[in-house]
Amino acid sequence: MSELHKINDWLWELPVSHKSGMRVPGRVYASETMLRQALDENALEQVANVATLPGIQKFSLAMPDIHWGYGFPIGGCAATDPEEGGVISPGGVGYDINCGVRLMRTGLQQAEVSPRIKELVAQLFRDVPCGLGEGSDLDLSHADEKACVRQGAAWAVNRGFGKPDDLDFIEERGCLQGAEPLGITNRALERGAGQLGSLGSGNHFLEVQVVDEIFDERAAEVMGLSMGQVTAMIHCGSRGFGYQVCDDYLKTMRSAPQKYGISLPDRQLVCAPVESAEGQDYLAAMRCAANYAFANRQVLMVKTARAFQHALRISPRALEMELVFDVPHNIAKMEEHGGKTLCVHRKGATRAFPPGHESLPARYRAIGQPVLVPGDMGRCSFVLAGTETAMEQTFGTVCHGAGRTMSRAAAARHGSMADLRRAMDEAGVVMMAHGKGTALEEAPWAYKDVSEVVEVCHQAGLARKVARLRPIGVIKG
Repeated sequence: MSELHKINDWLWELPVSHKSGMRVPGRVYASETMLRQALDENALEQVANVATLPGIQKFSLAMPDIHWGYGFPIGGCAATDPEEGGVISPGGVGYDINCGVRLMRTGLQQAEVSPRIKELVAQLFRDVPCGLGEGSDLDLSHADEKACVRQGAAWAVNRGFGKPDDLDFIEERGCLQGAEPLGITNRALERGAGQLGSLGSGNHFLEVQVVDEIFDERAAEVMGLSMGQVTAMIHCGSRGFGYQVCDDYLKTMRSAPQKYGISLPDRQLVCAPVESAEGQDYLAAMRCAANYAFANRQVLMVKTARAFQHALRISPRALEMELVFDVPHNIAKMEEHGGKTLCVHRKGATRAFPPGHESLPARYRAIGQPVLVPGDMGRCSFVLAGTETAMEQTFGTVCHGAGRTMSRAAAARHGSMADLRRAMDEAGVVMMAHGKGTALEEAPWAYKDVSEVVEVCHQAGLARKVARLRPIGVIKG
């Protein structure tokens, strides 16, 4: 703590003098309590390590949901300039490439859904494959899979999963350009072939929610959100396909630092210059995995809508399920910032572009990008909107969730399944989980209070609060 400079109640700076090799300061958005926890688990040392990367710009950044990760901290952001030898690091994206969140609104009110919430959760559990290694009813050929990873969400729409208008409400319209599967291994293709349209395990979930507080009436109205309205949120990523892509390229890049004369304080930060052959190959493969995830969430949205219709015995017209937005939070993208084209790594961090930004759909251009911040399954989630302050300070980046306070093993030891079910009952949440162990690892006691995380971002001006969503039903792997 003695080395950290307090800029204000929500922002702290780690000077370049903290560690040999730091090229820029580290900056952490956090309350003092959150900061002490990050210090306890040594996550701030990872912020310092990231600050040593070649070509890094301005700051090595951490959001209030910061915790220990592979190479980069989870809740980390770093932008590098390829023209200054800037690198790309798989550890700055993570294993679950384009893990992200999708929010759908409905035309239903809580009073219409609550009497049948148990039936609805059971239907979702039947219709949406979830669990470790669990497959989907879509079994893709390698040719179909390669088309999918090139086209992203549009591939799913073209096969009847949703409608073309959905693409307007997905970051990058659901497709990163430059995705090229030539460098994808057969093992990755094999793992991905049977998993498109499945939720997975770990912290992934599908949640039925109710809008229970609105902070910004105008923005909520533009997003189509109102008090008492039922929403659905999907949190998942690129499944085994993305994991394998990351694993493959960590091995491929292993010798790159020595080849390019890059000194690293942690081998988990293995990287290569963005413009090198290794950097370009990883970018092409990472974009494939990102597009797989966009397509996955597109398929899952349609499966969710069908389950609602079946369980509640209503028509698509009565359901009125529409996509609010879809945001990745494990990704690296080339973006324009301060007149430069930078490689922005966001690992456990969400893009939060401001009002007027040309990349936003016309509907949201006046209010800023919708930002989706899920909590744990026993507490609320939030919808925020991006700000100009985020563009100025964090390359348009904000938090992605609550952030863990316990390891998965510690969380499983902390309480029993009976304790978890009691907590869910007290919170008024119907839960179905594929595995007892996974459910305990993701229990509410394992996480920070997302309300406190969001409050830091709101007070720091990185995003403004729009609405709070309270869970009433959840399925987990």
